[in-house]
Amino acid sequence: MIAYLNLIASLLLAPKGLGHYVRSHYLDNTFRQYGTLYRWNAFDTWLLVPYFIVMVILAFYGIHRYQLVYLYYKHRKNAAKSSEPPSRFPEDELPFVTIQLPTFNEQYVIDRLIDACCKLDYPRDRFEIQLLDDSTDETKEVAEQIVRRYAEGFPGMPPQPISFHHRENRYGYKAGALDAGLKNAKGELIAIFDADFVPPSDWLTKVIHHFAEPNVGMVQTRWTHLNRNYSFLTQVEAILLDGHFVLEHGGRHRANVFFNFNGTAGMWRRTAIDEAGGWQHDTLTEDTDLSYRAQLKGWHFKYLQDVECPAELPIEMTAFKTQQARWAKGLIQTGKKILPRVLKSDAPFHTKLEAWYHLTANISYPLMIILSTLLMPAMIIRSWQGYLQMLLIDFPLFMASTFSISSFYLVSQKELFPKTWYRTFLYLPFLMALGVGLTITNTKAVMEALFGMKSAFARTPKYRVQKKGEKNKAQKYRKRLGIIPWIELALGCYFAFTVWYAFESENYFTVPFLLLFVLGYWYTGLLSLLQGRFDRLAAGSGSEIHEKPYPVGI
Repeated sequence: MIAYLNLIASLLLAPKGLGHYVRSHYLDNTFRQYGTLYRWNAFDTWLLVPYFIVMVILAFYGIHRYQLVYLYYKHRKNAAKSSEPPSRFPEDELPFVTIQLPTFNEQYVIDRLIDACCKLDYPRDRFEIQLLDDSTDETKEVAEQIVRRYAEGFPGMPPQPISFHHRENRYGYKAGALDAGLKNAKGELIAIFDADFVPPSDWLTKVIHHFAEPNVGMVQTRWTHLNRNYSFLTQVEAILLDGHFVLEHGGRHRANVFFNFNGTAGMWRRTAIDEAGGWQHDTLTEDTDLSYRAQLKGWHFKYLQDVECPAELPIEMTAFKTQQARWAKGLIQTGKKILPRVLKSDAPFHTKLEAWYHLTANISYPLMIILSTLLMPAMIIRSWQGYLQMLLIDFPLFMASTFSISSFYLVSQKELFPKTWYRTFLYLPFLMALGVGLTITNTKAVMEALFGMKSAFARTPKYRVQKKGEKNKAQKYRKRLGIIPWIELALGCYFAFTVWYAFESENYFTVPFLLLFVLGYWYTGLLSLLQGRFDRLAAGSGSEIHEKPYPVGI
């Protein structure tokens, strides 16, 4: 043991040892003080070329966020309003609507969903409800009993037009369930709600008349959040989704370019589904896939920002990661499938360009991994080359790729909450850090999509937890964590070292950006590892904890 310690000491303290190498290569300020001594070399070229390529690509996606804000305000006169449909159906000629409720192991929220749908304000002879259940646990029996109760009626609730449809296999997952339901559907219009949604009673009456225009194929409404204030994580998630529903959907719809159905809280014209080729399950985002195919067929989509449909946000980090990874992988799969058709179509150039940005946006996650790898050595080399270059080149690229995120979500909150939007400033560092923390999980998902690796539809489990202090039932469907949280913690430590080096080299303007990496990786890693630990203690040794009874995550 003493021999090993002596060896390490000699390596560190020898005049030409490891300590000297570190001091001379990384801690010596000679080149910074005498910048003219630095000479460009091949190694620096091979390192900085991919560094700047990644930075430029990320900057383009950042600039695109600014463009969406621009489109949102430039075309504000094109915003659709629920109270102002171009035409209306006569009251005695309202179309027949089929409401589809796809579910899978959702025992905690199934009764809330059915109750809300049965209270929709619409003539009972003009709609039907299909509960499309693929459950493999006790949800099947629970759902069947609830459907029977509402179909037969009870005090305060007359008999409702609801039916129960259970499949013994999950062929096609959600897309397969929706397609199977269509075979028995009587409606010319199809409304879809996921299990965690609670449509308000006037939802149908606000949406239905927009289908009086014969070219409208789909109407999407805005998600709101039942448990927005449950935790700090859900508050950040709500801001992320608000940005999507206000500026992405709003900007694209107002500019009359392609946008997507979100899989729930929307209504389709049955003819549009059929003409587009129906529900297909070769991607994990069957909603986006069908949306693009329908719009390529000439169907017009509408987005009603003023029509709200509340839903439940994931309350645990691994559930949130599962959701984001599914969306990331599904969009890349859809891009591989659909973009060639879009680029060959007769759609205007700006529509094709927007589709490209939309469907390839998640490629930024593997690019962030590359940037993470190159950031430390690139920072060293750039500091040797001079701070003026960093200020004129690196800093604008950083601002284009990162600051646009801040402005994007600030604008969305200002639109939704004009009196309290300034509070969003408190969440911005954590919002940006969370985006960084998702890079490992989402990069894995993106690479699987690029290399054609198939995976099951990983649903996001819901627990009917809305308020602070409510009991968390998450252990029922909690997934195993794997190695990813440990990788995230290790990357957080790596970037903590880069922060230290930035201070040592007086490269202060990079410190805030580097701290986002530290915070992001440590936040996602620690939350993934610590979630449920207190539940175990509360449950006690005599309680049964189900780690992963069903495939609910990556």
